[in-house]
Amino acid sequence: MDLLPDVWRHDYWLPPGVTWKDMEQLADSDRPLPKDLLISLPLALGFIALRYLFERFIAPPIGRCLGVKNRLNVSAAPSPTLESFYTQRSRRPTQSEIVSLMSLCGKTQRQIETWFRLRRNQDRPCRTTKFGVAAWRFFFYFIAFTAGLASLIDKPWFWDTYECWREYPVQPMERAQYWYYMLELGFYISLLLQISVDIKRKDFKEQVIHHLATIFLLIFSYCGNWIRIGTLIMVLHDCSDVLLEAAKMFNYGTGWRGMCNTLFVVFTSAFFVTRLVIFPSKIIHNTLTRSMEMFEPCFIYYFFNTLLMVLQALHIFWFGIILRMVYKLLEGKMNKDERSDEESALEEEEDDKGGEENVPQGDCWEKSKDTLNSRLSTHSCVLNNLTNHRMSVADKMRKAQ
Repeated sequence: MDLLPDVWRHDYWLPPGVTWKDMEQLADSDRPLPKDLLISLPLALGFIALRYLFERFIAPPIGRCLGVKNRLNVSAAPSPTLESFYTQRSRRPTQSEIVSLMSLCGKTQRQIETWFRLRRNQDRPCRTTKFGVAAWRFFFYFIAFTAGLASLIDKPWFWDTYECWREYPVQPMERAQYWYYMLELGFYISLLLQISVDIKRKDFKEQVIHHLATIFLLIFSYCGNWIRIGTLIMVLHDCSDVLLEAAKMFNYGTGWRGMCNTLFVVFTSAFFVTRLVIFPSKIIHNTLTRSMEMFEPCFIYYFFNTLLMVLQALHIFWFGIILRMVYKLLEGKMNKDERSDEESALEEEEDDKGGEENVPQGDCWEKSKDTLNSRLSTHSCVLNNLTNHRMSVADKMRKAQ
């Protein structure tokens, strides 16, 4: 049985009563063809190469202008046994494993815990690397949002979502919409290809789900000619992503705390409005109910709306993280990197835990010197008091005689 013809059966992709023959009323350049999607693969490879060049040659000078500097981390002392355990078994040993390592290495529990903490810190992405990633994404989202908005601002369905279904599915596709789709699809494929080697975050699984859902949405909406509603979804998401990456860039810099906080507040507001208000009330409501006023549902209707529900669930999850960050910001407890990206275990090392062990030698000497000075001044004060007391007693004895 040939599976391919079954996949492209018109009743999967088009409303009842409409066939692929009806779509041929449009010229090949005016209607979406599945083979068009193949261009997204070389585009994805092109984005990977462009990102490498951007992070290597363009992001560093921008970072220097914003005062992006790497932190000085103390390296863990060489230990073949601990290194073998770290690379082959676990980066975070349990209490029983620490006891076993104590007997193998002849180290104390505190020394082993410190070694693993320093070793994990060595694997943390440096600040310039994180800035490069944020700058690259800001660069893409800014261009995509600007170009997408420019191509949609004069379209009737941008202002009235009911127009997305007028004369559906025989709707001509403009070249600007075609390239908007292909570039977004290529970009998200490149993100998915690099996610295993990219900076890992706490929401790693949610990021994978988001990228997969986005890619499937783009593919299926293109093949089913849901392009009008698809372009609205893309421009709606790019809007807040631009602000997020901009906030990250200033967060990694030095002396931009006020700008970073302002951008984060604006991003939070934009995220709430676009993804928790407009997206469910205008987009999901439109695809679920208003579309059925124009045609009877088919397979793509159910599949597309299911993926939209997945995206909305991710929006709610991420907004919970954002609210937690806002709470910490209001309390004044926000850490430097906690605002812009909820990093994974690689990123959340407790720098205050065992603090003196992570302090550079110069800082340790300064702390020791301050401690010695404090103790000397205390002893000097005590000696002065004793001397004054003895002199006072001697004077009283002379007067008594």
